[in-house]
Amino acid sequence: MRIQPRQQILDIWSAMLSACYRDEKWHWDGVLGANSISDSEQLLCLLYPATEIESFSLDRPESMSDDVREVLGAFGGPTKIGITMIGLLEEYLRRNTDAEGTPRFDAGSYLRPTGGAAPTEEQLAIEVVDSYSMAVTLCLAGLGFARVFDRWADTERRTDINDRIEALNAGLSDRLTLAMTGLIRSFVVNTVSVRSPSGRAMLAMLNQSGAPERTVVEAARVSLDRVRSRLRTDVKLGRTPHTDFADDDQLFECGWSWGVVQDADPVAFEDREVAQVTGIADPRPYLYFTVVALDGINDILSQRTRELDLLNPEQQRLAEALRLRWDLTQRYWSTVARFGSGRWPLEDIPWRTSDGEESDYFSLIVSAVLIQELIARTASDDDLTRAVAIFDELSRRGRIKSRPTKADPAVALHDPGVRMVLRGTEKVDGGGPQLEWIVSDFATVLLKRALQAAQLSGNIAARDQLMELAKTVMDHLDRRVIAEGDARGLWDDPAVIFGGTHRDRPSWYLTERMVECLVAADRTFRETPLRSLAMVNRAVEILNEAEHLLNQEMLEVSISDSSANRLSLDLIEQQLGRARALINTQPGTSFTLASAALIELDRLAFARSDAMRSI
Repeated sequence: MRIQPRQQILDIWSAMLSACYRDEKWHWDGVLGANSISDSEQLLCLLYPATEIESFSLDRPESMSDDVREVLGAFGGPTKIGITMIGLLEEYLRRNTDAEGTPRFDAGSYLRPTGGAAPTEEQLAIEVVDSYSMAVTLCLAGLGFARVFDRWADTERRTDINDRIEALNAGLSDRLTLAMTGLIRSFVVNTVSVRSPSGRAMLAMLNQSGAPERTVVEAARVSLDRVRSRLRTDVKLGRTPHTDFADDDQLFECGWSWGVVQDADPVAFEDREVAQVTGIADPRPYLYFTVVALDGINDILSQRTRELDLLNPEQQRLAEALRLRWDLTQRYWSTVARFGSGRWPLEDIPWRTSDGEESDYFSLIVSAVLIQELIARTASDDDLTRAVAIFDELSRRGRIKSRPTKADPAVALHDPGVRMVLRGTEKVDGGGPQLEWIVSDFATVLLKRALQAAQLSGNIAARDQLMELAKTVMDHLDRRVIAEGDARGLWDDPAVIFGGTHRDRPSWYLTERMVECLVAADRTFRETPLRSLAMVNRAVEILNEAEHLLNQEMLEVSISDSSANRLSLDLIEQQLGRARALINTQPGTSFTLASAALIELDRLAFARSDAMRSI
């Protein structure tokens, strides 16, 4: 299937209004019921494209695109669309703020018990990294939207809108501060002895060549020495007591746990007390939550956030603390994924975590961190070529490129998804069962990272493979669109592919991730096409021949000549000028223009020769 981000985003918006906007009221429920994460995901389906893609902007009514105005017509005209978005953000804040005015980040219905007992009310209020990361992205999108729309309200002298935006900005900013604080306190460094079960599991992934254990430990120490040193000296804000670097021979890992880590220090604020939850999360990185946190921090560090000056001084301090964790985490997992001089540990699918769990999904998540790190730095062709092979293998093992078999265990990657036990959830006040988190975004993670890798690639063959893979994954996801009912056109109905009970209510979890994929596709398509040096050389050769033949033809006509032949030569000259201008950026286009000019020159030469024979 051809990926068409503009049309597909418009289709999602149209489907959302059909499913969620009835009688001028917004409906928040999804397939699992509403919670703070689901509310964020639902609004991001609208706001993320509107703030990341210029042609989708909703904050400048006077320049809103015709197709956007038409799709969102149920909200009213261009001005009413912007005001409705302000209203939805206000409602979002009301829904996710407690009676004392403190923002709530409850995971609610997204938390599942591992046994038969139902979660307690206290457990349903547990905050997870997903809550913080999605809130960060939504608050930044909302603040950016409100900032630009406020300028329009100033111009139109709409003081009523100005007052609403001022209050909205305060609410979004408070929520953003707490979400950033939660991300800082959820970061953890886990150190393990080489002889412990966790150390053995980590060594098994690192040692792809069968080298002596001491050699591998020493090589790991040297490779990660810079990361270790900065974790020891620079990470201070919201620090956890679980890090012990007294023994440099210990192995370690860093990233984000599922929530605020047990015994994590509260973040100090100079001028006020900020409510902060007590940490209960297992002091060990979870790969899924690590990638989720990195994605949220990307939005904090983005160019758009800087250009619109969305962070206050307090948040800028938090952003610097998160930038440090973002950088060190990506360096750590990128180093581990590519450790050694032979086969990468990442190529040894499936990835095994330090607690002994293994899954193709974990290989995909480590690949996602690697691609993220390569985006932040210059990626080599070898890195991306090997990443292509990993993505291709994962697409086969995940039954995206191949059909599922009877009782295929790979189906569980998609439906119901990969189960992760959230150790520590049983420690909440009042007790309750241990809870788990289920992730079913294997296909969307693969699609998004393939598109991002394609954007990075300087190798035409690798980029072509990645784009073909992206189309295949898009085919898979397109088949999973809900086909009937109010949610028609949204995700997710995996039963179409894998069998089971069909679903007719939207999963905002997966629909929002599809929107992220389409925004990534838009960015990829806006990049300058890759150029082949061989094509540049061919274009130069054919252009030189065409320009030489043009000069010969010009010798046969005078400056004052206004005949059809002279006009044709003038057009050919313009065409070759355009070909010359494009030769270094679009050599294929340059080659085609020069080829067309050669054909026209040959036609003129043949006509002249034919005329000479008939005299």
